[in-house]
Amino acid sequence: MRSTRAVLLVAAATLAPALAMATPASAASSAADTRAAASAVPATRTGSASQDDDRVAVFRILYQAQQHGDRAVIREAGKALDADTPAALRAFITTGYRLAQAEDDRVAISRILATPGISAALRAACNKALDGTPEDMRHFLESRQFALAG
Repeated sequence: MRSTRAVLLVAAATLAPALAMATPASAASSAADTRAAASAVPATRTGSASQDDDRVAVFRILYQAQQHGDRAVIREAGKALDADTPAALRAFITTGYRLAQAEDDRVAISRILATPGISAALRAACNKALDGTPEDMRHFLESRQFALAG
């Protein structure tokens, strides 16, 4: 299975630039694009084709995580790919990715808090995001922090 994983990773890395060129680019859309890739897997699933679809979706998520240095997402995607079972792949896509992304977002916000000399408004917004939902943290990292930093 390792050779299959390597071939799929190379294929995903090769196709990623073409896919990126085919979609509108925006600075804050990378996480949304990754979530969309994960949710684009068909709801009706049969046999090995569905497992292949899930595997490709996990590789897309893994590629994006590697581009952004999201360690928890990389770790959890690797576990799902190493297990290489339909259940493990589907579990990562449905819940594991969201939880791992929340872990990475928490680390990113904590790094902002550790920055010396940040404004009181940015510090308050960081703390509010950390106390909120994973979606609150993602929203803060994608847009809110830039509005407060300026």
